[in-house]
Amino acid sequence: MNVSPRIRRWLTGPKSDPSVRVRFWVEVDGRSSQDPRVRTAQQAIGKTGWAASLLDYQLSDGHWVTPGTSAGELYRPKYIVTNWLAIVLADLGMTRSDPRIRRTAEMILARWSKKGGDLSGRAGEICVTGNAVRTLIRFGYLDHPAVQRSIEWIVRTQKPDGGWHCFRSRTGTLDGWEGLAALAEIPEEVRDSAVRRSVERGADFYLRHHLLEEGRVRYPPWFRIHYPQHYYYDVLVGLRILTRLGYGADPRIAPAVRWLRTKRGRDGSWALDAAHPDLDAARGGYEFRNLVFPMLLEPLNVPSQWATVEALSVLTRIERSGGPS
Repeated sequence: MNVSPRIRRWLTGPKSDPSVRVRFWVEVDGRSSQDPRVRTAQQAIGKTGWAASLLDYQLSDGHWVTPGTSAGELYRPKYIVTNWLAIVLADLGMTRSDPRIRRTAEMILARWSKKGGDLSGRAGEICVTGNAVRTLIRFGYLDHPAVQRSIEWIVRTQKPDGGWHCFRSRTGTLDGWEGLAALAEIPEEVRDSAVRRSVERGADFYLRHHLLEEGRVRYPPWFRIHYPQHYYYDVLVGLRILTRLGYGADPRIAPAVRWLRTKRGRDGSWALDAAHPDLDAARGGYEFRNLVFPMLLEPLNVPSQWATVEALSVLTRIERSGGPS
């Protein structure tokens, strides 16, 4: 991937977040995880930068903001309590090797696997379960019985058309991306036949929709780059999942790739358009019953290290697979 020296310095220099440095060197440059620079940056995650800042506010029992004994204490208020912070820390590359992460992960497992033995809970929502599975696998809990049962639940609740939906529906929706994203975290060599088939059906669902087409009118929030993702979909989210699953050469992603390229600034960077794309009800058409607190790692509408390394990673995988330009 051709990256300008200025962008390279910005993403890997001393002022960049260590999680961004790791992703750039591994996903864009193609360096080994054992490369000395990669290992040094990996060891800095949680000690400096975004992850360290988030962990500064962790309570001694592993909570953020709302300590308590119920599962709900981990989820509300959005997006500043334990569930949401855990998702971000997993994205940033933290694992159970850090005792602070271990406390939080094992608390989530204990609280959310009481009913039914998996993480779907009484509500049985793909957004909650998919995010929990994706986060816990990244933390290093793939083999935990509750995670394994939850993977079975994700496969079992896939819709006949190959998608998933957080609400009652006979069909899937692009918004139900968390199911496929969770399965994408399972290393290919350990996926059983049921997971492999589910991944194939899920990928085909997204590809049939070109990652961005659902309904007669395009849904504006899907065309805003944002982070943290939490449970919101956008086209870059779809591209990340499909290219990580090995579909970078599929011609059906071409419209999404063209959209991503239009979002690139003149300096070669990408910006964040929104904290949470649906918070603007007038544009997104989504209403909240409870008070929410948006969370950001970087300011909006200026060059974003996270959005840029995410986009470059996607385009690198497409380029290496001979996909659409």
